[in-house]
Formats: sequence, structure tokens, C-alpha cells
Amino acid sequence: MKTEKKGWKEIPIAGVCWKPSTEYLTGDWKTYKPVRDPEKCKLCLLCVIFCPDGAIHWKPEENDLEFDYNFCKGCGICANECPFKAIEMKL
Repeated sequence: MKTEKKGWKEIPIAGVCWKPSTEYLTGDWKTYKPVRDPEKCKLCLLCVIFCPDGAIHWKPEENDLEFDYNFCKGCGICANECPFKAIEMKL
């Protein structure tokens, strides 16, 4: 008997997820997504520290940031905490 894995949408209201969000894509939760302006960004990495989902990654080999929209839920914390206003929440 083959059972199909359930996604996050099958979790009942106030239910607890049975596995970490890193095991399935949660990016479709968002309405807005963070978009970084590289001209304004000073690579202070506060967005990486404050992201509750770990969806922003520092890539030292490229000296750059990467936003993983597969896991970003669009909370806007990164944009709110950016001291240089380099992140804007867009549709």
C-alpha cells in the first residue's frame, strides 16, 4: 500500500506540523516577496540573522546574498530590519 505524503495545507487549524519546513516547500505562503537593491545593500547581513525561516543565505564565495523564495514566507522582517532600506516587499 502506497501512502502519499501530506503537504502543509493539510495541517488542521492550530495543528502542529509533523516535520520541519526544510523538508517541504513553504514559499507559496507569501503574498509579498523581499527584493534586494544591490546598490543600497552594504552586506551587513542583518537580514540573514533576522530571517525566521533561514531563507536568506550569505554566499561568501560570491560575496553576495541569496533569497530562497522556495522557503520565504514573505513576513517582511528582513525589509523592516534593514538599516539601509535595501529590501523592499513587492507583489
